[in-house]
Amino acid sequence: MSSVTPAAGNQRPAASDHRWLILVIVAIAQLMVVLDATVVNIALPSAQHALGFPNSDRQWVVTAYALAFGSLLLLGGRLGDMFSRKRVFIIGLAGFALSSALGGAAQSFEMLVAARALQGVFGAILAPSALGTLVSTFRDPRERGRAFGVFGSVAGGGGAVGLILGGVLTQYFSWRWTLYVNLVFAAIAITGALVYMQTNRPDSRPRMDWAGTVLASAGLFALVFGFSHAETAGWTAALTIGSLIAGVVLLAAFAFAESRVSHPLLPLRVVLDRARGGSYISVGLTGIAIFGVFLFLTYYLQLIKGYSPVTSGLAFLPMIACILLS
Repeated sequence: MSSVTPAAGNQRPAASDHRWLILVIVAIAQLMVVLDATVVNIALPSAQHALGFPNSDRQWVVTAYALAFGSLLLLGGRLGDMFSRKRVFIIGLAGFALSSALGGAAQSFEMLVAARALQGVFGAILAPSALGTLVSTFRDPRERGRAFGVFGSVAGGGGAVGLILGGVLTQYFSWRWTLYVNLVFAAIAITGALVYMQTNRPDSRPRMDWAGTVLASAGLFALVFGFSHAETAGWTAALTIGSLIAGVVLLAAFAFAESRVSHPLLPLRVVLDRARGGSYISVGLTGIAIFGVFLFLTYYLQLIKGYSPVTSGLAFLPMIACILLS
């Protein structure tokens, strides 16, 4: 993370004076990102019934978010290093809230998927800036450890909150409120950021790694799209095979390019470290398993077993508890 200095003329209290309040603000932002990956799953059967899209298309409501979020996450991290982290954080919050409102007001499947993709774009801006804010706010190793413990608990517990909240909102209000609820979280976080966060700028602004950005974004997009397209068209479809091959080639080119540039988007030493690399693989495989199960079980519990949205959310809790323990 780049070192930062307060902007000239800023008379607000130092961030360290309000660091635990800033932790709450960052935790709310992280909750929005994590919650949105699960809250919509519970509401999806109701949204499908209301908008009338076929079973073959329902996965794209989830995949559109994952495509945009995953492919742009590295770019979002670099933007936080280049500009004021507070401004990037607020822009991410505001964009996430507006795209959520667009999704809640969706009158067609296409409008809903577009809104979910926009949520992913702004989520990719919001998540790294939230994490960067936490790193720059807590300098003491012991306090930083406690802060990351709280942050990690929110990230892990956000899945459970999303499942239960999604069930309650869908059953007692409307599936649209699983998206509108982000307006409330964003309003609280933006207000807190404006009051307690400092406007900081980097001492030395790193350059944008455009080649790495394009290769990483395109490679991740092609890879996720290929796996998603296989669900509807099959593994032998030309577009499926082409997307998967393109994704692997582009990511290989990304790794080669990152070893050649002076300001890499992702320094290879980060992923080549055995401890870090092993943990990334573990978390990645866990995420693949969880996201695949969420969509399947949501429809199984509500359409086959006849559970209500609230009961479906509660039925997921043993799995969430195991995730937190592991």
